[in-house]
Amino acid sequence: MTLNIGWIGCGRHASQMLMPQLARNDLHIAAVCDLDDKAASRAAWQYGAEASYGYYRDLINHKGLDAIGMAVGPEVHHDAALAALASGLPVFIEKPPAKDLKATEEIAEASIRAGKPVIVGFMKRYSTGNRIARNIVKDTEFGPIMGLSGYYMNEPAYFAGKPDYTSFYLHHCVHYMDLLPWLAGSPFADLSVRVNVSTPGHILVHLGFECANGTIGSVAMGTTQSRGTPTESLTIMGDHKRVEIQNIIHVKYFRHPSFKADDAQATLSPDTDTLCWEPNFTAAANEDHKGYAALIADAAAAFRGEASAAPQIHDGVVAMASLERMTALIEQEFKKQKK
Repeated sequence: MTLNIGWIGCGRHASQMLMPQLARNDLHIAAVCDLDDKAASRAAWQYGAEASYGYYRDLINHKGLDAIGMAVGPEVHHDAALAALASGLPVFIEKPPAKDLKATEEIAEASIRAGKPVIVGFMKRYSTGNRIARNIVKDTEFGPIMGLSGYYMNEPAYFAGKPDYTSFYLHHCVHYMDLLPWLAGSPFADLSVRVNVSTPGHILVHLGFECANGTIGSVAMGTTQSRGTPTESLTIMGDHKRVEIQNIIHVKYFRHPSFKADDAQATLSPDTDTLCWEPNFTAAANEDHKGYAALIADAAAAFRGEASAAPQIHDGVVAMASLERMTALIEQEFKKQKK
């Protein structure tokens, strides 16, 4: 069944990463909206929308819509989501769902009142490497997860005058506020931070954590690496087992192999030796290993009332609560360093 969706925000990220996945999942873009008339008109032409608007309320009132999708700023996410839900429409919101926890909770409450799902764009859950890893560690063969470590970096953000790291927290760190507990299978119970700033705008945060199920770990997040290099790495540690995910497209599953050097009959055992996976980028298949296609597929299922594993607004509430805990700890560290 094809659904008509109205889309808010026609910038590069939306038009190149998200909107191409809609038609693949029988979501017809009936109308688009952007404050930039040229961006809206270009997206309308590119995706066959019958109308383009400059104001989100006008788009929400477009006749015949079955759902609303958006990738704009966190404040508009909040306001437009509330307006869409008030009109009885389910919603897809790119992360972050709102500017803070309170505003995210307001969307969650509106979703409950309307009886309509609000899907949040935590596509890291759908990145192929991360999904492989999650399926491995969920299996009873892996056993309890003991630890989780890694890094998730970005290039420097530059500021005039006093730096404001809000965008870094909201658009970058929020991903791992969702991904790490999802991989561990348990929410954060305890958080700690260490912070290093080389020059204004160049920040490195080490987040330590313990999950409710006892999983411990640490992750480095910062604006101190070029995006021209691999910027993401995760290791999930079990007892004599571990899974490593490099740059979301290289997965290694280490088990408990025997030593090979003194065994003349040594071979590779499917039961104990390391398993490796990486995608074949020369294949003609239209795959999306970053995870946007699979995320939108689950969002479309949720819009139709079908079973869906899509991250919903309550997941956004949990992630934003963790983000605010982390940023409060960072501010405390900044104050200590000034003394």
